[in-house]
Amino acid sequence: MGAKLRERLVVIGGDAAGMSAASQARRMQPDLKITVFERGFYTSYGACGLPYYVEGLIKEIEDLVARTPEVFRQKYDIDARVFHEVENIDLNRRAIRVRNIKENKTFWEEFDKLLIATGASPIRPKLPGIDAQGIFSLSILPDGLAIRQAVQEKSTHRAVIVGGGYVGLEMAEALLARGLEVSLVELLPQVMSTLDEDMAELIAHTLREMGVTLYLGEGVERFEASGNRVSGVKTSKRLLPADLVILGIGIRPNIALAKEAGIPLGETGAIAVDNHMRTHVPGVWAAGDCVECTHLVSGRKVFIALGTVANKQGRVAGINLGGGDAQFPGVVGTAIAKVGETEVARTGLSAREAETLRIDHVTAFVKARTRAKYYPGGGSAAVKVVAEKNTSRFLGGQIIGPPGAGKRIDIFATALHAGMKVPEMLYLDLAYAPPVSPVWDPVLIVLRQVAGKL
Repeated sequence: MGAKLRERLVVIGGDAAGMSAASQARRMQPDLKITVFERGFYTSYGACGLPYYVEGLIKEIEDLVARTPEVFRQKYDIDARVFHEVENIDLNRRAIRVRNIKENKTFWEEFDKLLIATGASPIRPKLPGIDAQGIFSLSILPDGLAIRQAVQEKSTHRAVIVGGGYVGLEMAEALLARGLEVSLVELLPQVMSTLDEDMAELIAHTLREMGVTLYLGEGVERFEASGNRVSGVKTSKRLLPADLVILGIGIRPNIALAKEAGIPLGETGAIAVDNHMRTHVPGVWAAGDCVECTHLVSGRKVFIALGTVANKQGRVAGINLGGGDAQFPGVVGTAIAKVGETEVARTGLSAREAETLRIDHVTAFVKARTRAKYYPGGGSAAVKVVAEKNTSRFLGGQIIGPPGAGKRIDIFATALHAGMKVPEMLYLDLAYAPPVSPVWDPVLIVLRQVAGKL
C-alpha cells in the first residue's frame, strides 16, 4: 500500500490571524501539511508597534517580528513562504494561483482546506497629488521603515497627519518626539470618532498642549508637490506646508480574492463568516481584518480591525481547521491608545451610538483620582458610562486619564461580555491599595452615578 497522503491546509496571509491559525492547526493535527503564502517579507509581526519604531523607542524593525518564516519551518513544520502573492482562488479546482514575486513566476497550489487571512489595507483617497513622494500610510513594516527614514532626513521639518483616529494620534506623538512641527487635519468636528464629543474634546486639549495644531472639520482637497515631492496639503479652508504626510483615515478589508472567487461578503463589505470562522463555502475559512463579526452589545455585524481580535479569530479557525470545535463569540469594540502621558480607552457603545441605534439610555460622567489622595503621584481620570434606561443593562464606557487609568476599561469590557446590569456592577470586588486606586475606584464612582439615574 502506498503512503497516506497528508491533508493540505493552505493559508493566504502570514500575519496575526493567518499564523495564529496555522500554529494552532499544527498543535491540533501534527500530520497536517500547512503552507502559508505571504506577499510581504515578514510573517507574524506587531504592526501596532510601528509608531514607536518611528519614534525611536524601538531600535530595530526586527524587534516587532514575533516569529520568522525560518522558525515556522524548522520548529513548527509550517511552510511559510514570503514574497508569494496569491492572485486567484479556483474553488472548482480546489487550488490557488500564486506568483513568486522575486522570480515573477506563477504556479498552482492545491488545497483540501483554505484559510483566507488577507487582512486590510489603508485607505488612500483618490485626490490630486496623492502619488507624490513623502505621503505615507502606516500598516505594514516597510511603511514604518520608510517613514523612519523620511523623518531622519534633514529636509523634513513639517508633518501633516490626515485623520484623527488611533494611528493619527499615535503618529502625532511619535513625530513630535522626532522634533517635527505637527499639524493634524480631521474631516469630522472631533478627533477619535469612536468617543463621544465631550470625551474627544479632552483628547483634543491634550494634543494641543503637546504642541499639535488641530484643524477639525476640514476635508483634504488635494496635495501640493514641488517636483515629485509633497510640499503641502490643501484643505477646504487653508494650505498647510508639509515635508511629510501621514494618512490615517481608515482601512478597508482585503476582499478582492474572496469576492472574485464567489465567496459571499457580509453586510459590512467584509467576508461573512459564522462563529467557527467558516465562510459560506465548504472547506473555506476566513479570519482577521478581512472578516466581519458580531457586536455583542448591539447585536449587529461590524468591521473592527484590531490585532487582538485577529489573533483570537485565528486561534478559533486553527482549532477548527485541525479538527477541533471552537467558537468566536464576537466583539465589544474595546480599544486603548496613549497620547503623551494620557491614556484613552473605550468599549461597548458610546452615547452617540446608542442614540443612533435608538436605545433609550442614560449616561454618567465623573472625574476621579486614580490613587488615594494622600499618596503621591496619580492624577484625575475622566470616566463616562452608558446604560440602557429600562433594563439597567450596561452598554459601554470611556476612560481618559494618566498612566494606569486606561486599563480600567477591561473591567467594563468584562462586564459587557458577561451581559451585566449596572446594579450587579456596583459592588464589584476591585483591588485596592493607595498606590494604585482610592477606596472607591473611579469605575465604581461612575457606576454609582449612573445607577442613580436608572
